[in-house]
Amino acid sequence: MSYTDLYLTQSPLIISPDNKSEPIANIFGVPFDSTHSYKPGCRFGPDVIRDAFNNIEIFHPQLQVDLESANIKDYGNIQHTVVATEMLTMVEKVTTELRKENKILVTLGGEHLLTLGTYMSFPKETGYIVFDAHYDLREEYANTKLSHAAYLRRIVEKRGAENIIHVGARSFVREELEFLTKHKINSISDKEIRLGNAGRLLKDAVSRFDELYVSIDLDVVDPAFAPGVGNPEAVGITSRELYDMITSLENKKIIGTDVVELNPSFDNGSTAALAAKMISTIIAMNVK
Repeated sequence: MSYTDLYLTQSPLIISPDNKSEPIANIFGVPFDSTHSYKPGCRFGPDVIRDAFNNIEIFHPQLQVDLESANIKDYGNIQHTVVATEMLTMVEKVTTELRKENKILVTLGGEHLLTLGTYMSFPKETGYIVFDAHYDLREEYANTKLSHAAYLRRIVEKRGAENIIHVGARSFVREELEFLTKHKINSISDKEIRLGNAGRLLKDAVSRFDELYVSIDLDVVDPAFAPGVGNPEAVGITSRELYDMITSLENKKIIGTDVVELNPSFDNGSTAALAAKMISTIIAMNVK
């Protein structure tokens, strides 16, 4: 029995317009938020992202790609658990199995801890770009090292920092800044984004990578554009700025992506629509 059969629910699903052709992307959800610290509820995020995806237009005139004629394979959600180690084990096994199909893999969150399971299942040389209002570099949070606020530190400890590009941080503690500086993590600040320099800096930073993994924590965007997140931070970037940075990666091969921290309880629909737009755009960029 495969891990997709063992761990995934097979429903609810993104409705694929064409389920007979070869899939261009694989998707699964991770309904987990047990280490969340402020506004719990992002375990409900995957299904709300699916609902938004099923109700937005997925023709991309800028890219001249029409996903209406594409097969996007959705495997459903992993089994629900409140234990971080169990979640990570399931995510690692499913990711390792699905990435062998050589299709872009999309993971729907759920809290950001899940990325410790997904990204770490890709080859070490894969470039990692994370868009996030926070660095998530704490030694521990709420007396646990397996936390959404500490997942990136665990990645650095396991793999080093040379393949990490962090974009959009505006809220962090001194401990994280010291760790970032010590390990020379490449960081593009929200100030650089406001000055219009992020696209150029991002292109330069990814130029040495053949393949990329892109992680989008929706709280990187200002709550005016994305109110439905677990840890909202004021004075953020716009949804357009995030979109422009994502599309600046148009000529790079993205082999994995996740969109995390959507909290439907505090959303008016705009955050879910943004999440669906980012996923659709990244898939379309990957099949050009």
